[in-house]
Amino acid sequence: MFVAALRLVVFLHLGQAFGAQLSQLSLPDVTGAQPFPWDQMRLPQSVIPVHYDLTIHPNLTTLTFTGVVRIQLDVQEDTKAIILHAKQLKTFNARLKTPQGVKSLQILENSIYHQLALMSDEVIPQGEDYEVHLEFSANLSDSYHGFYKSSYRTSSGELRIMASTQFEATFARAAFPCFDEPAFKANFTIAIIREPQHIALSNMPKTKSVALPGDMFEDHFATTVKMSTYLVAFIVSDFHSVSKTSQHGVKISVYAVAEKINQTDFALDAAVKLLDFYDDYFDIPYPLPKQDLAAIPDFQSGAMENWGLTTYREAALLFHPEKSSVSDKVQIAMIIAHELAHQWFGNLVTMEWWNDLWLNEGFAKFMELIAVDVIYPELQASDLFLGKCYNAMEVDSLTSSHPVSTPVENPTEIQEMFDEVSYDKGACVLNMLKDFLTPQVFEVGIVRYLKRYSYRNTVNSHLWESLTNYDGEKFDIKSIMETWTLQTGFPLVNIELKSRKLLLTQERYLKMEPPPASSSTSAATTEATDAPTHAEKSIWKIPLTYKTSDSATTYHHLMKSPVDLLRLPNNVDWVKFNVDMNGYYIVHYGKEGWKNLIKVLHYNHTVLSSKDRVSLMHDVFRLASIKKVRLDTALELASYLPKETDIMTVTQGFRELIPIYKLIERREIALLEDSMKTFMLDLFKHLIDTQKWDDSGSSSERTMRSYLLLFACVRNYTPCVTKAKHIFNLWKDSDGQISLPVDITLAVYVVGAQTEEGWDFLFDFYRRTLEMSVQSRIRIALTISPLYKKLKWLLEQSLLGEVVKTQELPDVVVSISRNPRGHRLAWDFLRVNWATLIKKFEVGSPSIAHMVTGVTSLYSTKTMLTSVGRFFGSLEVETGSEMRCIQQAYDTITDNIQWADTNLPLLQSWLKKRKRVTHEDL
Repeated sequence: MFVAALRLVVFLHLGQAFGAQLSQLSLPDVTGAQPFPWDQMRLPQSVIPVHYDLTIHPNLTTLTFTGVVRIQLDVQEDTKAIILHAKQLKTFNARLKTPQGVKSLQILENSIYHQLALMSDEVIPQGEDYEVHLEFSANLSDSYHGFYKSSYRTSSGELRIMASTQFEATFARAAFPCFDEPAFKANFTIAIIREPQHIALSNMPKTKSVALPGDMFEDHFATTVKMSTYLVAFIVSDFHSVSKTSQHGVKISVYAVAEKINQTDFALDAAVKLLDFYDDYFDIPYPLPKQDLAAIPDFQSGAMENWGLTTYREAALLFHPEKSSVSDKVQIAMIIAHELAHQWFGNLVTMEWWNDLWLNEGFAKFMELIAVDVIYPELQASDLFLGKCYNAMEVDSLTSSHPVSTPVENPTEIQEMFDEVSYDKGACVLNMLKDFLTPQVFEVGIVRYLKRYSYRNTVNSHLWESLTNYDGEKFDIKSIMETWTLQTGFPLVNIELKSRKLLLTQERYLKMEPPPASSSTSAATTEATDAPTHAEKSIWKIPLTYKTSDSATTYHHLMKSPVDLLRLPNNVDWVKFNVDMNGYYIVHYGKEGWKNLIKVLHYNHTVLSSKDRVSLMHDVFRLASIKKVRLDTALELASYLPKETDIMTVTQGFRELIPIYKLIERREIALLEDSMKTFMLDLFKHLIDTQKWDDSGSSSERTMRSYLLLFACVRNYTPCVTKAKHIFNLWKDSDGQISLPVDITLAVYVVGAQTEEGWDFLFDFYRRTLEMSVQSRIRIALTISPLYKKLKWLLEQSLLGEVVKTQELPDVVVSISRNPRGHRLAWDFLRVNWATLIKKFEVGSPSIAHMVTGVTSLYSTKTMLTSVGRFFGSLEVETGSEMRCIQQAYDTITDNIQWADTNLPLLQSWLKKRKRVTHEDL
């Protein structure tokens, strides 16, 4: 599953922050006259599903569905109870078919654990053939999980209803009774009853369609391969499609609403090329005869890897060749690559339990960049990889982080695993391992893993065994990698260069220790901030790489202990560790080491690769945040940026400096805010002033143009604002008929949204346009507006879901929270509508986590820490009180407070000194 997140273009305005498990549930009361026979959240292993025969009938008028499921069972132990899952289903008419005949079963329900017990009055002996029969009914869900209702309006305003599924992680049980755990793999034969104006889709191709009384049809689909319940999918809609056949003979189709089918060509082309690439790379044929990609109008995450029927947000699949940007193309290509990688990693080979979710998601995130780099090298997708590692590190540096592989039991804990640690950190440690083993050895190992465990379930150790190179040098991969997957956080490597000796030490990189909570802080906050860190116990086996001023050679060394010593062949002026940031660690070079590297950047920066320059900038700001270096050291390093033209380093400059500016802006320190803005504009003015207001140039040049113009216009840089305002007025006067260069549209929309007239025109155009990328950019611009009443109205509209889809609400809330005119609005909105939000998006979901951490991420006062603690401390377990994201919010606010108290006076002094020096130079 690809979890949706704000794109970097939003970050240029918004910035980002500087910086639980559920209690044991008691056994609930159950329906029926006897106690429920099972007291664990995980299902017993005594009964195993072999094959499901499922017929389901969604009624798109009454918004209900009915169904019948027949499950072939392998009874491995004598039992009187068949325990399986069902959630918010009415189940009835339970029967067991045995070699001796058919018998009725009593149904007991455990609603808290989402379990059914089908009780037999006689022992069901092991070793015979059985089939359980269950009928069921329910309402189509109003959320984005299970079997849920979706809708869209045609350009004429007609409302169309459809139904779609989203079963990962624990929601297949909300659509039909099943053994809803990933290790219970089975085959599925599915039939769907529909009206004649609709089509039905599922994992496999349709084999026949049978006419039923009442002008209805029953579509039958071929039996699936052996797979987990969370990968089952079905859709009933009026979609249209386009199709091609891959080189390996797989029929690939893209489905969308009729009026948007002209935006599917790129996705179809990408899917064909990417599926063929994976087929060859993994040396395992894609096992299904078809692969459908469906653009769903209402969809919570970015996409979902259902085997043979991948589903996507419309914005994650639809691309208009004239109105979508290069960034849109990169994003769509990577999302498709992610979901298609899952057809092998996750679908063919599946983690045994959700604690090892990273075996699915980390690999898919890793493979998406490899695949897109090969298929579309001009998009330079690999340049984005460092940003993913840095996103993971931001979360992983908090005391509230968790290991990549973490014990989880209940659905909320499972939902919380879909985060930056499972996805991005998982991908980054795999990339580090690939660099350590060499790409060739790594590829052989993962192909061995896939072939060995096809149609099976795995744990961490299975991967490490497969990656051990038995033919050449044999490393203990398991002992190395378990230091990265079984303990929290990541290492900081300290370097001391003396003559030709390098003294190395390692420690866990951890944000500042929280101070004792004040008496006014809630009990929830006190508990959150007083947790021990145990940082001293963390030791990693680190695959180090380094270069020196003496040679372009990349040296490798495996650091296995807290202290290590390296000897250099010659004296050197500087040493740079973590070459091209292939390792998941940061480096501190000491006072003299940083001084020498800063000198290199100012006088000969291209001697270092762009990735090395990016990693230096990232590391020095991280070190400043924990007082390992002074902030002025980091600012002196960043001051070399006027020499830069590389998009990766320019973007990293934004990543480091905008959060500082946003924190000052939130604190309403006007003079310091102006000084910081002047400093940032001075760093990038050389690039801003040379930008053309068109779509010329390479992919990276076009992407950088969009970033720079947005940055300049949001900061009210007069030449940018004047130009954008002129273009916006021309576009508005033409009623949006003038075709604007794609790369400049976001900057133009942002300037246009500053006035009521412009805001209203943009919202009306948003309502009319069918291009998803245009809608995305307009929505961002509307949230950046200084118009308070408009921001309030937009929040209300997003919750209503009529024009702005409710799926966009998390991003709208977070964007408005980072607007200085809207942050109080967003915080109040989150609190007032909490019950509605957790019902729509589910407790523990990435969407809820995004709102909790996003809305609070720029707070930096004890008053707001108390306010946040008071609200979240008032919640109950079932309303989310023990979600990890709440602890992350406390950690981030505490870190912001300490950062601001330490560094704002220093920043003010440094900017004054810089201003004096600049004036003297003039």
